[in-house]
Order: sequence, then structure tokens, then C-alpha cells
Amino acid sequence: MQESGSAVKPAPDKPNTFIEIGVTILVPALVLMKLSGPNSLGPLKALLLALAFPLAWGLWDAWRRHKFNWLAALGVVSTLLTGGIGLMELDARWLAVKEAAVPSLIGAVIMGSAWTRTPLIRLMVFNASLFDVDKVHHALQTTGNTVAFELRLRQGTMMLAGTFFFSAVANYFLTRWVVNSPAGTEAFNEELGRLTLLSYPIIAIPSMLMMMAMLYWLARQAKTLTGLDIGDMLQGH
Repeated sequence: MQESGSAVKPAPDKPNTFIEIGVTILVPALVLMKLSGPNSLGPLKALLLALAFPLAWGLWDAWRRHKFNWLAALGVVSTLLTGGIGLMELDARWLAVKEAAVPSLIGAVIMGSAWTRTPLIRLMVFNASLFDVDKVHHALQTTGNTVAFELRLRQGTMMLAGTFFFSAVANYFLTRWVVNSPAGTEAFNEELGRLTLLSYPIIAIPSMLMMMAMLYWLARQAKTLTGLDIGDMLQGH
């Protein structure tokens, strides 16, 4: 029996989604669009202030969870790269390359894992925080469908990678369309603010819907192969 003094602490609750959107999207966009003028903070200070919000949020979330999240870490790196492009006053095309490179890298890693013994879909989707993994595996062994389910996991991994490749392409063209002014200028900051606002409805929401569809497909496949209802496979049931 586990002693009470060594009980595992419950994971912290996920932050409010609306607060997260406000801190990482709305506030930075407003700072860039409203405070970049010469009579306000100016382009440099406004850019640094705007980037400070998502950067601080990512670091705070990692601290409160006491757990390394490589996706969150990539988000922090992406924010720092955006700041570097602005501070070094690089051509705006490099911003489009950066916006496409980060999801492309994630998609490539996920796709490559499909041919390994541990597809990343196990870490990102089919994990113990969402599914009762032990119950699912026991049912698969009972029905003799373990190998078939592993194939479905690899197919799901390819679908998951596809959502990131979609994000990469959409990010590149949206950035090229919105941001055209030289970095380090008021116009660049305003365009970067509009890009931040537009990226959520144009890229983030469709990507989220694609992931939800993939998750539903995976759950349906698991139901067919295990004989369990979807509700019985989820944690807490």
C-alpha cells in the first residue's frame, strides 16, 4: 500500500482557454497595433512588450506544471525567433519561413515516428490522460486485434502530421499576404498584430477541428477493434 506521505499530487488544472487566448493573442496584437507609433512606445519597445506576454505565459505554464512540454518549448522558441527577426530587422520573408518551419518540423518528427515502435500519437493523443490505456490494451488482447490497432495508430500518426503540414502551408501564405513591411518599423508591428489575430480563426481553429476529427476516427477504430464503447475507453469511466 502506498503511504499517504508519498501520494502523487494531482496535475494542475488546465488554464482558462479564454485567458490564454487573451494573453497570447489578443493583448500582444493590440500592443503591436496600438502602441507602435512614435507618440507611444515605438516599434522596438512595442515589439518586445508584445512578445513578453506569450513568452511569460509559456514559461509560467511550464513552471506550474513542473513538467517539460516540448510543444510549449517550441512555442517559446518560435516567439524568440520572431523577436530576433524584428530586432535584427530582417526581410519579412524570413518571418514567413519561420512561421512555416516550426509546424513543418513538428510534422516531420511526428511522421518519422510512424515507423518506430512508439508513434508520437501515443504521446500526444492516445495517452493515459485521455484514454484508459490498460483497459484498451486488455480488450485488444482479448479480441486478438493488437496488431490491427497498432496499424491504426500509425495511420492516425500520419493524419496528425498532416494537420501540422496544413498549418505550415497556411502559416506561410498568410504571413506573406499580411506582413510586407520592413522589420523594425511601425507598419511591420501593425501587420504582425493583424497576423496574430488572423492566425487563430484561419489556422488554429481549422487545425483544431482536424485534430478532433482524427481523435474521433481513432476512437471509432478502437471501438470496432476492442468492442468497448467510446465512453468506456476514456479516463474516468
